[in-house]
Amino acid sequence: MTDPTLRRLLAITLLSLLSACGGGGDSKTGSTPNPDISAVPPATTAPGTAPGDTIPPPPLTTPPANQTATFSRQEASRFLGRATFGPDMAAIDALAASDSDAWFRAQFSKPQTLHRKYIDAKYPAAGAAATQARPNDFYESFWQQAVRGDDQLRQRVAFALSEIFVVSTQNEAVWPQTRGVASYYDMLGQHAFGNFRTLLQGVATHPMMGLYLSHLRNQKESATRTPDENFAREVMQLFTIGLYQLNADGSLKLSGGKPIDTYTRDDVSGLAKVFTGWSWAGPDQAANRFFGSVADPDRDWKQMQLYAAYHSTSEKRFLGVSAAGAAGGEADMALALDTLFNHPNAGPFFGRQLIQRLVTSNPGPAYVGRVAAAFANNGSGVRGDMQAVIRAVLLDPEALAPAGSSLRTGKLREPLVRLGNWMRAFHARDAALQYRIYYLSDPLAGLGQNPMNAPSVFNYFRPSYVPPNSALATAGLVAPEMQITSEPSVTGYLNFMQDAISGGVAENRAVRADYSAELALADQPAALLDRVNLLLMSGNMSSRLRAKILSAVTSIAIPAASGSNAAQVTTAKTYRVHLAIFLAIASPEYLVQK
Repeated sequence: MTDPTLRRLLAITLLSLLSACGGGGDSKTGSTPNPDISAVPPATTAPGTAPGDTIPPPPLTTPPANQTATFSRQEASRFLGRATFGPDMAAIDALAASDSDAWFRAQFSKPQTLHRKYIDAKYPAAGAAATQARPNDFYESFWQQAVRGDDQLRQRVAFALSEIFVVSTQNEAVWPQTRGVASYYDMLGQHAFGNFRTLLQGVATHPMMGLYLSHLRNQKESATRTPDENFAREVMQLFTIGLYQLNADGSLKLSGGKPIDTYTRDDVSGLAKVFTGWSWAGPDQAANRFFGSVADPDRDWKQMQLYAAYHSTSEKRFLGVSAAGAAGGEADMALALDTLFNHPNAGPFFGRQLIQRLVTSNPGPAYVGRVAAAFANNGSGVRGDMQAVIRAVLLDPEALAPAGSSLRTGKLREPLVRLGNWMRAFHARDAALQYRIYYLSDPLAGLGQNPMNAPSVFNYFRPSYVPPNSALATAGLVAPEMQITSEPSVTGYLNFMQDAISGGVAENRAVRADYSAELALADQPAALLDRVNLLLMSGNMSSRLRAKILSAVTSIAIPAASGSNAAQVTTAKTYRVHLAIFLAIASPEYLVQK
Protein backbone atom coordinates (compact mmCIF):
# COMPACT_ATOMS: atom_id res chain seq x y z
CA MET A 1 0.00 0.00 0.00
CA THR A 2 2.80 2.43 0.81
CA ASP A 3 6.33 3.07 -0.34
CA PRO A 4 8.54 1.19 2.17
CA THR A 5 10.90 4.15 2.42
CA LEU A 6 8.03 6.49 3.22
CA ARG A 7 6.80 4.09 5.85
CA ARG A 8 10.22 3.88 7.47
CA LEU A 9 10.44 7.67 7.56
CA LEU A 10 7.04 7.82 9.19
CA ALA A 11 8.14 5.30 11.81
CA ILE A 12 11.23 7.41 12.53
CA THR A 13 9.01 10.46 12.96
CA LEU A 14 6.80 8.64 15.45
CA LEU A 15 9.78 7.30 17.33
CA SER A 16 11.17 10.83 17.48
CA LEU A 17 7.94 11.93 19.10
CA LEU A 18 8.23 9.08 21.58
CA SER A 19 11.82 9.98 22.39
CA ALA A 20 11.01 13.64 22.88
CA CYS A 21 8.24 12.80 25.33
CA GLY A 22 10.27 10.16 27.13
CA GLY A 23 7.55 7.55 26.63
CA GLY A 24 7.52 4.05 27.91
CA GLY A 25 7.64 2.71 31.40
CA ASP A 26 6.33 -0.42 33.00
CA SER A 27 2.58 -0.27 33.58
CA LYS A 28 2.41 -3.80 34.90
CA THR A 29 3.19 -3.02 38.50
CA GLY A 30 0.64 -4.08 41.06
CA SER A 31 2.05 -1.84 43.77
CA THR A 32 1.00 1.66 44.68
CA PRO A 33 2.65 4.17 42.33
CA ASN A 34 4.53 7.24 43.40
CA PRO A 35 2.16 9.69 45.12
CA ASP A 36 -0.06 11.34 42.56
CA ILE A 37 0.10 14.94 43.64
CA SER A 38 -1.52 16.23 40.44
CA ALA A 39 -4.38 13.76 40.26
CA VAL A 40 -6.40 14.73 42.17
CA PRO A 41 -37.20 8.48 19.28
CA PRO A 42 -38.43 4.89 19.71
CA ALA A 43 -36.09 2.61 21.53
CA THR A 44 -33.68 0.94 19.15
CA THR A 45 -31.45 -2.06 19.63
CA ALA A 46 -27.89 -2.78 18.63
CA PRO A 47 -26.93 -5.62 16.30
CA GLY A 48 -27.17 -9.01 17.94
CA THR A 49 -29.65 -7.91 20.59
CA ALA A 50 -33.37 -8.27 21.11
CA PRO A 51 -35.85 -5.52 22.04
CA GLY A 52 -35.95 -6.73 25.65
CA ASP A 53 -32.21 -6.27 26.01
CA THR A 54 -32.38 -2.54 26.69
CA ILE A 55 -33.07 -0.49 29.78
CA PRO A 56 -34.52 3.02 29.74
CA PRO A 57 -32.36 6.07 30.38
CA PRO A 58 -32.50 8.16 33.59
CA PRO A 59 -34.45 11.43 33.74
CA LEU A 60 -32.90 14.36 31.91
CA THR A 61 -31.12 17.08 33.81
CA THR A 62 -31.95 20.67 32.93
CA PRO A 63 -28.67 22.43 32.13
CA PRO A 64 -27.86 26.04 33.03
CA ALA A 65 -29.30 28.47 30.49
CA ASN A 66 -25.88 29.59 29.30
CA GLN A 67 -24.48 26.10 28.78
CA THR A 68 -25.20 25.66 25.09
CA ALA A 69 -22.71 25.76 22.25
CA THR A 70 -22.99 25.78 18.49
CA PHE A 71 -20.35 24.31 16.23
CA SER A 72 -18.81 24.70 12.82
CA ARG A 73 -18.16 21.41 11.03
CA GLN A 74 -14.55 21.42 12.27
CA GLU A 75 -15.65 22.18 15.81
CA ALA A 76 -18.31 19.48 15.61
CA SER A 77 -15.72 16.93 14.54
CA ARG A 78 -13.45 17.93 17.41
CA PHE A 79 -16.27 17.73 19.96
CA LEU A 80 -17.39 14.31 18.69
CA GLY A 81 -13.82 13.06 18.78
CA ARG A 82 -13.93 13.54 22.54
CA ALA A 83 -17.54 12.74 23.36
CA THR A 84 -17.84 9.58 21.23
CA PHE A 85 -15.68 6.84 19.75
CA GLY A 86 -15.27 9.14 16.76
CA PRO A 87 -17.30 11.08 14.22
CA ASP A 88 -18.56 10.16 10.80
CA MET A 89 -19.64 12.75 8.25
CA ALA A 90 -23.35 12.41 9.04
CA ALA A 91 -22.74 13.00 12.75
CA ILE A 92 -20.56 16.04 12.00
CA ASP A 93 -23.18 17.60 9.73
CA ALA A 94 -26.01 16.89 12.18
CA LEU A 95 -24.21 18.49 15.12
CA ALA A 96 -23.13 21.50 13.03
CA ALA A 97 -26.79 22.03 12.09
CA SER A 98 -27.96 21.82 15.72
CA ASP A 99 -26.43 22.71 19.09
CA SER A 100 -24.91 21.02 22.11
CA ASP A 101 -28.09 21.05 24.21
CA ALA A 102 -30.11 19.19 21.59
CA TRP A 103 -27.26 16.73 21.12
CA PHE A 104 -26.88 16.05 24.85
CA ARG A 105 -30.63 15.65 25.30
CA ALA A 106 -30.77 13.13 22.48
CA GLN A 107 -27.80 11.19 23.85
CA PHE A 108 -29.00 11.20 27.45
CA SER A 109 -32.41 9.94 26.25
CA LYS A 110 -31.19 6.87 24.40
CA PRO A 111 -31.82 3.47 26.02
CA GLN A 112 -28.92 1.27 27.03
CA THR A 113 -28.22 -2.06 25.37
CA LEU A 114 -26.81 -4.64 27.79
CA HIS A 115 -23.61 -6.56 27.08
CA ARG A 116 -24.64 -9.34 29.44
CA LYS A 117 -27.80 -9.93 27.43
CA TYR A 118 -25.71 -10.34 24.28
CA ILE A 119 -23.64 -13.02 25.98
CA ASP A 120 -26.68 -14.78 27.39
CA ALA A 121 -28.17 -14.89 23.87
CA LYS A 122 -25.02 -16.64 22.60
CA TYR A 123 -25.41 -19.41 25.20
CA PRO A 124 -29.19 -19.86 25.57
CA ALA A 125 -29.14 -23.15 27.49
CA ALA A 126 -29.88 -22.73 31.20
CA GLY A 127 -26.69 -21.81 33.04
CA ALA A 128 -24.52 -22.24 29.94
CA ALA A 129 -23.36 -18.64 29.71
CA ALA A 130 -21.96 -18.70 33.23
CA THR A 131 -19.60 -21.57 32.40
CA GLN A 132 -19.00 -21.32 28.65
CA ALA A 133 -18.63 -17.59 27.99
CA ARG A 134 -15.13 -16.20 27.57
CA PRO A 135 -13.70 -12.66 27.42
CA ASN A 136 -13.85 -12.80 23.62
CA ASP A 137 -17.65 -12.78 23.89
CA PHE A 138 -17.52 -9.49 25.75
CA TYR A 139 -15.11 -8.04 23.17
CA GLU A 140 -17.63 -8.82 20.42
CA SER A 141 -20.37 -6.94 22.23
CA PHE A 142 -18.03 -4.12 23.19
CA TRP A 143 -17.06 -3.37 19.60
CA GLN A 144 -20.59 -3.82 18.27
CA GLN A 145 -21.77 -1.06 20.55
CA ALA A 146 -18.67 1.14 20.44
CA VAL A 147 -18.76 1.21 16.63
CA ARG A 148 -22.47 0.97 15.85
CA GLY A 149 -24.26 2.09 18.99
CA ASP A 150 -26.50 5.15 18.70
CA ASP A 151 -25.78 6.06 22.32
CA GLN A 152 -22.25 7.14 21.53
CA LEU A 153 -21.88 9.41 24.55
CA ARG A 154 -22.75 6.55 26.89
CA GLN A 155 -20.30 4.28 25.06
CA ARG A 156 -17.46 6.75 25.43
CA VAL A 157 -18.18 7.72 29.04
CA ALA A 158 -18.61 4.09 30.12
CA PHE A 159 -15.20 3.30 28.66
CA ALA A 160 -13.72 6.27 30.53
CA LEU A 161 -15.32 5.08 33.77
CA SER A 162 -13.93 1.57 33.22
CA GLU A 163 -10.46 3.14 33.31
CA ILE A 164 -11.16 4.89 36.59
CA PHE A 165 -13.12 2.19 38.46
CA VAL A 166 -10.91 -0.59 37.16
CA VAL A 167 -11.82 -4.27 37.08
CA SER A 168 -9.58 -6.44 34.92
CA THR A 169 -9.75 -9.87 33.34
CA GLN A 170 -6.03 -10.18 34.00
CA ASN A 171 -7.07 -11.13 37.52
CA GLU A 172 -7.36 -14.93 37.69
CA ALA A 173 -10.54 -14.77 39.79
CA VAL A 174 -12.21 -12.33 37.39
CA TRP A 175 -11.12 -13.87 34.08
CA PRO A 176 -13.63 -16.79 34.08
CA GLN A 177 -16.53 -14.49 35.00
CA THR A 178 -17.32 -13.11 31.53
CA ARG A 179 -20.99 -12.44 32.24
CA GLY A 180 -19.97 -10.73 35.44
CA VAL A 181 -17.45 -8.52 33.65
CA ALA A 182 -20.06 -7.65 31.03
CA SER A 183 -22.51 -6.85 33.81
CA TYR A 184 -19.95 -4.64 35.56
CA TYR A 185 -19.46 -2.69 32.34
CA ASP A 186 -23.25 -2.49 31.96
CA MET A 187 -23.43 -1.06 35.47
CA LEU A 188 -20.94 1.66 34.59
CA GLY A 189 -22.96 2.50 31.50
CA GLN A 190 -26.23 2.49 33.43
CA HIS A 191 -24.96 4.98 36.01
CA ALA A 192 -22.94 7.07 33.56
CA PHE A 193 -25.89 9.46 33.24
CA GLY A 194 -27.22 9.08 36.77
CA ASN A 195 -25.65 10.18 40.04
CA PHE A 196 -22.10 9.62 41.21
CA ARG A 197 -23.35 8.32 44.57
CA THR A 198 -25.39 5.61 42.84
CA LEU A 199 -22.42 4.81 40.62
CA LEU A 200 -20.25 4.44 43.70
CA GLN A 201 -22.79 2.08 45.27
CA GLY A 202 -22.81 0.01 42.09
CA VAL A 203 -19.03 -0.22 42.07
CA ALA A 204 -18.76 -1.13 45.75
CA THR A 205 -21.39 -3.88 45.67
CA HIS A 206 -20.71 -5.49 42.30
CA PRO A 207 -19.30 -9.01 42.72
CA MET A 208 -16.63 -8.42 40.06
CA MET A 209 -15.21 -5.53 42.05
CA GLY A 210 -15.58 -7.73 45.11
CA LEU A 211 -13.45 -10.40 43.45
CA TYR A 212 -10.96 -7.97 41.97
CA LEU A 213 -10.26 -6.02 45.14
CA SER A 214 -11.01 -8.94 47.44
CA HIS A 215 -13.79 -7.56 49.64
CA LEU A 216 -16.14 -10.33 48.48
CA ARG A 217 -16.00 -12.93 51.28
CA ASN A 218 -14.20 -10.40 53.47
CA GLN A 219 -14.64 -11.48 57.10
CA LYS A 220 -14.81 -9.55 60.35
CA GLU A 221 -11.81 -9.30 62.61
CA SER A 222 -10.86 -12.01 65.08
CA ALA A 223 -7.92 -12.91 67.28
CA THR A 224 -6.12 -14.32 64.25
CA ARG A 225 -7.57 -12.27 61.38
CA THR A 226 -7.87 -8.67 60.29
CA PRO A 227 -10.31 -7.56 57.57
CA ASP A 228 -8.98 -7.32 54.03
CA GLU A 229 -8.05 -3.67 53.36
CA ASN A 230 -7.64 -3.76 49.61
CA PHE A 231 -10.94 -2.20 48.53
CA ALA A 232 -11.01 0.17 51.50
CA ARG A 233 -7.70 1.64 50.38
CA GLU A 234 -8.41 1.84 46.66
CA VAL A 235 -11.93 3.24 46.99
CA MET A 236 -10.29 6.23 48.63
CA GLN A 237 -7.00 6.50 46.77
CA LEU A 238 -8.20 5.77 43.23
CA PHE A 239 -11.97 6.10 43.07
CA THR A 240 -13.06 9.06 45.16
CA ILE A 241 -10.73 11.33 47.14
CA GLY A 242 -7.10 10.60 46.33
CA LEU A 243 -4.01 10.72 48.50
CA TYR A 244 -3.89 14.43 49.32
CA GLN A 245 -6.36 17.09 50.31
CA LEU A 246 -7.40 19.33 47.43
CA ASN A 247 -8.76 22.80 46.99
CA ALA A 248 -11.95 23.19 44.98
CA ASP A 249 -9.89 23.69 41.80
CA GLY A 250 -7.94 20.48 42.31
CA SER A 251 -4.76 22.17 43.52
CA LEU A 252 -3.07 20.78 46.60
CA LYS A 253 -3.72 22.06 50.07
CA LEU A 254 -0.38 22.55 51.76
CA SER A 255 0.88 22.68 55.32
CA GLY A 256 4.43 23.83 55.81
CA GLY A 257 4.89 23.60 52.07
CA LYS A 258 3.93 19.92 52.00
CA PRO A 259 0.72 18.21 50.83
CA ILE A 260 -1.72 17.07 53.49
CA ASP A 261 -2.69 13.41 53.54
CA THR A 262 -6.36 12.78 52.80
CA TYR A 263 -6.54 9.69 55.00
CA THR A 264 -4.42 7.76 57.47
CA ARG A 265 -3.58 4.14 58.08
CA ASP A 266 -6.26 4.07 60.77
CA ASP A 267 -8.86 5.30 58.26
CA VAL A 268 -8.03 2.34 56.01
CA SER A 269 -8.40 -0.09 58.91
CA GLY A 270 -11.68 1.43 60.02
CA LEU A 271 -13.11 1.48 56.53
CA ALA A 272 -12.02 -2.12 55.92
CA LYS A 273 -14.40 -3.22 58.69
CA VAL A 274 -17.28 -1.64 56.77
CA PHE A 275 -16.64 -3.93 53.83
CA THR A 276 -16.84 -7.17 55.80
CA GLY A 277 -19.68 -9.65 55.44
CA TRP A 278 -20.41 -8.92 51.77
CA SER A 279 -20.51 -11.82 49.34
CA TRP A 280 -22.51 -13.53 46.60
CA ALA A 281 -26.21 -12.72 46.26
CA GLY A 282 -28.74 -15.43 47.07
CA PRO A 283 -31.94 -16.33 48.92
CA ASP A 284 -30.21 -17.06 52.23
CA GLN A 285 -27.16 -16.18 54.31
CA ALA A 286 -25.75 -19.67 54.62
CA ALA A 287 -22.03 -20.09 55.14
CA ASN A 288 -21.57 -22.21 52.02
CA ARG A 289 -23.18 -19.47 49.92
CA PHE A 290 -20.96 -16.86 51.54
CA PHE A 291 -17.85 -18.85 50.70
CA GLY A 292 -19.05 -19.59 47.16
CA SER A 293 -19.72 -23.31 47.20
CA VAL A 294 -23.40 -22.96 46.26
CA ALA A 295 -23.86 -23.23 42.48
CA ASP A 296 -25.72 -20.18 41.19
CA PRO A 297 -25.34 -19.18 37.53
CA ASP A 298 -26.55 -15.63 38.16
CA ARG A 299 -24.40 -14.70 41.12
CA ASP A 300 -21.74 -13.23 38.86
CA TRP A 301 -23.89 -10.20 38.04
CA LYS A 302 -26.27 -9.75 40.96
CA GLN A 303 -25.40 -7.12 43.55
CA MET A 304 -23.57 -8.55 46.56
CA GLN A 305 -25.57 -9.09 49.73
CA LEU A 306 -24.66 -8.74 53.39
CA TYR A 307 -24.07 -11.80 55.57
CA ALA A 308 -24.57 -10.53 59.12
CA ALA A 309 -22.58 -13.34 60.70
CA TYR A 310 -19.41 -12.23 58.93
CA HIS A 311 -19.81 -8.46 59.29
CA SER A 312 -17.82 -6.63 61.90
CA THR A 313 -19.95 -5.33 64.75
CA SER A 314 -17.21 -3.24 66.35
CA GLU A 315 -17.02 0.52 66.00
CA LYS A 316 -15.62 1.71 62.71
CA ARG A 317 -13.85 5.05 62.63
CA PHE A 318 -12.79 6.61 59.34
CA LEU A 319 -12.49 10.07 57.83
CA GLY A 320 -13.82 11.79 60.93
CA VAL A 321 -16.99 9.72 61.28
CA SER A 322 -17.88 6.66 63.28
CA ALA A 323 -20.18 3.78 62.41
CA ALA A 324 -21.68 2.24 65.54
CA GLY A 325 -21.35 -1.50 65.81
CA ALA A 326 -25.07 -2.14 66.12
CA ALA A 327 -26.09 -0.05 63.10
CA GLY A 328 -25.90 -2.96 60.63
CA GLY A 329 -23.84 -3.64 57.54
CA GLU A 330 -26.05 -1.81 55.06
CA ALA A 331 -26.05 1.27 57.28
CA ASP A 332 -22.28 1.05 57.68
CA MET A 333 -21.77 0.96 53.92
CA ALA A 334 -24.24 3.80 53.37
CA LEU A 335 -22.36 5.97 55.86
CA ALA A 336 -19.01 5.12 54.29
CA LEU A 337 -20.10 5.83 50.73
CA ASP A 338 -21.98 8.97 51.76
CA THR A 339 -18.85 10.20 53.52
CA LEU A 340 -16.71 9.63 50.43
CA PHE A 341 -19.36 11.13 48.14
CA ASN A 342 -19.64 14.28 50.26
CA HIS A 343 -15.89 14.68 50.82
CA PRO A 344 -14.64 17.99 49.38
CA ASN A 345 -12.04 16.11 47.34
CA ALA A 346 -14.61 14.02 45.43
CA GLY A 347 -15.60 16.66 42.86
CA PRO A 348 -12.14 17.89 41.86
CA PHE A 349 -10.57 14.43 42.09
CA PHE A 350 -13.13 12.64 39.93
CA GLY A 351 -13.66 15.66 37.67
CA ARG A 352 -10.00 15.89 36.80
CA GLN A 353 -9.81 12.22 35.90
CA LEU A 354 -12.87 12.45 33.64
CA ILE A 355 -11.37 15.50 31.93
CA GLN A 356 -8.18 13.51 31.36
CA ARG A 357 -10.02 10.56 29.86
CA LEU A 358 -12.08 12.70 27.46
CA VAL A 359 -10.44 16.07 26.75
CA THR A 360 -6.95 16.92 27.97
CA SER A 361 -4.24 15.45 30.14
CA ASN A 362 -3.44 18.76 31.81
CA PRO A 363 -6.56 20.75 32.63
CA GLY A 364 -5.98 24.11 34.26
CA PRO A 365 -7.15 24.71 37.83
CA ALA A 366 -10.04 26.89 36.64
CA TYR A 367 -11.25 24.08 34.37
CA VAL A 368 -11.12 21.55 37.20
CA GLY A 369 -12.79 24.04 39.48
CA ARG A 370 -15.71 24.57 37.13
CA VAL A 371 -16.25 20.82 36.72
CA ALA A 372 -15.98 20.34 40.48
CA ALA A 373 -18.58 23.08 40.94
CA ALA A 374 -20.93 21.22 38.59
CA PHE A 375 -20.30 18.08 40.66
CA ALA A 376 -21.15 19.97 43.86
CA ASN A 377 -24.30 21.55 42.44
CA ASN A 378 -25.94 20.86 39.09
CA GLY A 379 -27.72 24.21 39.22
CA SER A 380 -30.70 22.74 41.02
CA GLY A 381 -29.01 21.87 44.29
CA VAL A 382 -28.15 18.27 43.36
CA ARG A 383 -24.67 16.93 44.09
CA GLY A 384 -23.04 14.29 41.91
CA ASP A 385 -25.27 14.70 38.84
CA MET A 386 -23.30 12.91 36.15
CA GLN A 387 -25.15 14.63 33.30
CA ALA A 388 -24.11 18.01 34.68
CA VAL A 389 -20.52 16.84 35.16
CA ILE A 390 -20.28 15.46 31.62
CA ARG A 391 -21.65 18.68 30.16
CA ALA A 392 -19.19 20.69 32.22
CA VAL A 393 -16.26 18.55 31.07
CA LEU A 394 -17.10 18.72 27.37
CA LEU A 395 -18.39 22.31 27.16
CA ASP A 396 -15.87 24.10 29.35
CA PRO A 397 -14.29 27.20 27.76
CA GLU A 398 -10.89 25.54 28.07
CA ALA A 399 -12.18 22.47 26.24
CA LEU A 400 -13.71 24.57 23.46
CA ALA A 401 -10.75 26.92 23.07
CA PRO A 402 -9.06 26.69 19.66
CA ALA A 403 -6.63 23.81 19.27
CA GLY A 404 -3.08 24.73 20.15
CA SER A 405 -4.05 27.88 22.03
CA SER A 406 -2.53 26.51 25.24
CA LEU A 407 0.32 24.22 26.18
CA ARG A 408 -2.22 22.31 28.23
CA THR A 409 -4.42 21.52 25.24
CA GLY A 410 -4.79 17.91 24.19
CA LYS A 411 -3.95 14.35 25.10
CA LEU A 412 -2.45 11.31 23.46
CA ARG A 413 -5.19 9.17 21.92
CA GLU A 414 -5.13 5.75 23.45
CA PRO A 415 -4.98 2.80 21.02
CA LEU A 416 -8.56 1.53 21.45
CA VAL A 417 -9.95 4.99 20.79
CA ARG A 418 -7.85 5.28 17.62
CA LEU A 419 -9.24 2.00 16.34
CA GLY A 420 -12.80 3.01 17.15
CA ASN A 421 -12.22 6.37 15.46
CA TRP A 422 -11.10 4.70 12.22
CA MET A 423 -13.97 2.21 12.21
CA ARG A 424 -16.61 4.88 12.77
CA ALA A 425 -15.11 7.44 10.37
CA PHE A 426 -15.07 4.97 7.49
CA HIS A 427 -18.07 2.83 8.45
CA ALA A 428 -16.13 -0.36 9.09
CA ARG A 429 -18.72 -3.10 9.35
CA ASP A 430 -18.93 -6.82 9.99
CA ALA A 431 -21.50 -8.35 7.64
CA ALA A 432 -22.18 -11.07 10.22
CA LEU A 433 -22.47 -8.48 13.03
CA GLN A 434 -19.99 -10.35 15.20
CA TYR A 435 -17.06 -7.95 15.49
CA ARG A 436 -14.64 -10.66 16.59
CA ILE A 437 -11.83 -8.26 17.46
CA TYR A 438 -10.02 -10.22 20.11
CA TYR A 439 -6.25 -10.13 20.17
CA LEU A 440 -5.25 -6.52 20.75
CA SER A 441 -3.26 -6.75 23.97
CA ASP A 442 0.14 -7.49 22.42
CA PRO A 443 1.79 -4.12 21.69
CA LEU A 444 3.73 -5.51 18.73
CA ALA A 445 1.08 -7.70 17.09
CA GLY A 446 -1.91 -5.69 18.28
CA LEU A 447 -2.47 -2.34 19.95
CA GLY A 448 -1.22 -2.98 23.47
CA GLN A 449 -4.70 -2.56 24.93
CA ASN A 450 -7.97 -4.47 25.28
CA PRO A 451 -11.12 -3.32 27.12
CA MET A 452 -11.43 -4.49 30.74
CA ASN A 453 -7.95 -6.00 30.61
CA ALA A 454 -5.72 -3.47 32.36
CA PRO A 455 -2.58 -4.82 34.01
CA SER A 456 -3.51 -3.45 37.44
CA VAL A 457 -6.08 -1.44 39.40
CA PHE A 458 -4.09 1.63 38.31
CA ASN A 459 -5.38 1.06 34.77
CA TYR A 460 -3.13 0.90 31.73
CA PHE A 461 -1.61 4.21 32.73
CA ARG A 462 -1.60 6.39 35.82
CA PRO A 463 -3.30 9.80 35.70
CA SER A 464 -0.08 11.39 36.95
CA TYR A 465 2.38 9.62 34.65
CA VAL A 466 5.21 11.88 33.52
CA PRO A 467 7.54 10.67 30.75
CA PRO A 468 10.99 10.86 32.36
CA ASN A 469 13.69 13.16 30.98
CA SER A 470 11.20 14.81 28.65
CA ALA A 471 10.05 18.28 27.67
CA LEU A 472 6.75 17.46 29.36
CA ALA A 473 8.53 16.73 32.62
CA THR A 474 10.43 20.00 32.38
CA ALA A 475 7.16 21.85 31.83
CA GLY A 476 5.54 20.11 34.80
CA LEU A 477 2.96 18.34 32.62
CA VAL A 478 1.70 14.77 32.55
CA ALA A 479 0.95 12.39 29.68
CA PRO A 480 -0.83 9.30 31.05
CA GLU A 481 -1.14 7.40 27.77
CA MET A 482 2.60 7.68 27.19
CA GLN A 483 3.04 5.01 29.86
CA ILE A 484 1.97 2.36 27.32
CA THR A 485 3.83 3.99 24.43
CA SER A 486 7.15 2.42 23.50
CA GLU A 487 9.18 1.48 20.44
CA PRO A 488 7.38 -1.89 20.08
CA SER A 489 3.93 -0.31 20.48
CA VAL A 490 4.71 2.38 17.89
CA THR A 491 5.86 -0.26 15.40
CA GLY A 492 2.91 -2.48 16.25
CA TYR A 493 0.46 0.37 15.73
CA LEU A 494 1.85 1.18 12.29
CA ASN A 495 1.70 -2.46 11.22
CA PHE A 496 -1.76 -3.01 12.67
CA MET A 497 -3.31 0.07 11.12
CA GLN A 498 -1.73 -0.50 7.71
CA ASP A 499 -3.29 -3.97 7.63
CA ALA A 500 -6.60 -2.68 9.00
CA ILE A 501 -6.93 0.15 6.50
CA SER A 502 -6.21 -2.05 3.51
CA GLY A 503 -7.63 -5.41 4.58
CA GLY A 504 -9.84 -5.00 7.63
CA VAL A 505 -9.66 -6.18 11.22
CA ALA A 506 -11.08 -9.01 13.34
CA GLU A 507 -11.15 -12.74 12.69
CA ASN A 508 -10.90 -13.42 8.95
CA ARG A 509 -10.65 -9.65 8.37
CA ALA A 510 -14.43 -9.56 8.67
CA VAL A 511 -14.64 -5.90 9.75
CA ARG A 512 -13.94 -3.85 6.65
CA ALA A 513 -14.17 -0.15 5.96
CA ASP A 514 -16.39 1.37 3.29
CA TYR A 515 -14.28 3.87 1.33
CA SER A 516 -16.82 4.59 -1.41
CA ALA A 517 -17.04 8.29 -0.54
CA GLU A 518 -13.25 8.58 -0.45
CA LEU A 519 -12.77 6.66 -3.69
CA ALA A 520 -15.09 9.13 -5.39
CA LEU A 521 -12.54 11.83 -4.52
CA ALA A 522 -9.39 9.87 -5.36
CA ASP A 523 -8.79 11.85 -8.56
CA GLN A 524 -9.11 15.05 -6.51
CA PRO A 525 -6.33 14.60 -3.93
CA ALA A 526 -6.89 17.95 -2.23
CA ALA A 527 -10.59 17.24 -1.69
CA LEU A 528 -9.78 13.70 -0.54
CA LEU A 529 -7.36 15.05 2.01
CA ASP A 530 -9.87 17.65 3.19
CA ARG A 531 -12.32 14.87 3.94
CA VAL A 532 -9.77 12.74 5.76
CA ASN A 533 -8.60 15.81 7.68
CA LEU A 534 -12.14 16.61 8.86
CA LEU A 535 -12.95 13.04 9.85
CA LEU A 536 -9.73 12.24 11.66
CA MET A 537 -8.17 15.53 12.70
CA SER A 538 -11.07 17.98 12.97
CA GLY A 539 -9.62 20.02 10.14
CA ASN A 540 -6.53 20.85 12.20
CA MET A 541 -3.92 19.24 9.95
CA SER A 542 -0.91 21.53 9.61
CA SER A 543 0.03 22.90 6.21
CA ARG A 544 3.36 21.10 6.45
CA LEU A 545 1.81 17.69 7.06
CA ARG A 546 -0.85 18.35 4.43
CA ALA A 547 1.78 19.16 1.83
CA LYS A 548 3.72 15.96 2.58
CA ILE A 549 0.66 13.72 2.43
CA LEU A 550 -0.61 15.46 -0.69
CA SER A 551 2.74 14.91 -2.38
CA ALA A 552 2.74 11.23 -1.43
CA VAL A 553 -0.83 10.70 -2.62
CA THR A 554 -0.36 12.48 -5.96
CA SER A 555 2.78 10.43 -6.61
CA ILE A 556 0.46 7.48 -7.21
CA ALA A 557 -0.51 8.00 -10.84
CA ILE A 558 -4.01 7.14 -11.98
CA PRO A 559 -3.92 5.83 -15.56
CA ALA A 560 -6.29 7.21 -18.13
CA ALA A 561 -9.63 5.48 -17.95
CA SER A 562 -10.35 2.93 -20.64
CA GLY A 563 -12.16 -0.34 -20.89
CA SER A 564 -8.93 -2.31 -20.83
CA ASN A 565 -7.42 -0.81 -17.70
CA ALA A 566 -10.44 -0.25 -15.45
CA ALA A 567 -8.95 -2.52 -12.82
CA GLN A 568 -5.70 -0.54 -12.82
CA VAL A 569 -7.62 2.69 -12.33
CA THR A 570 -9.51 1.23 -9.38
CA THR A 571 -6.29 -0.08 -7.87
CA ALA A 572 -4.54 3.28 -8.15
CA LYS A 573 -7.48 5.09 -6.59
CA THR A 574 -7.62 2.57 -3.79
CA TYR A 575 -3.91 3.03 -3.08
CA ARG A 576 -4.41 6.79 -2.94
CA VAL A 577 -7.22 6.48 -0.41
CA HIS A 578 -5.38 3.95 1.73
CA LEU A 579 -2.23 6.05 1.74
CA ALA A 580 -4.01 9.28 2.64
CA ILE A 581 -5.75 7.64 5.58
CA PHE A 582 -2.69 5.75 6.77
CA LEU A 583 -0.38 8.74 6.74
CA ALA A 584 -2.96 10.84 8.56
CA ILE A 585 -3.83 8.27 11.20
CA ALA A 586 -0.17 7.45 11.84
CA SER A 587 0.99 11.05 12.15
CA PRO A 588 1.88 12.63 15.50
CA GLU A 589 -0.68 15.32 14.71
CA TYR A 590 -3.42 12.70 14.78
CA LEU A 591 -2.03 10.76 17.71
CA VAL A 592 -2.25 13.87 19.86
CA GLN A 593 -5.94 14.69 20.23
CA LYS A 594 -6.21 18.47 20.32
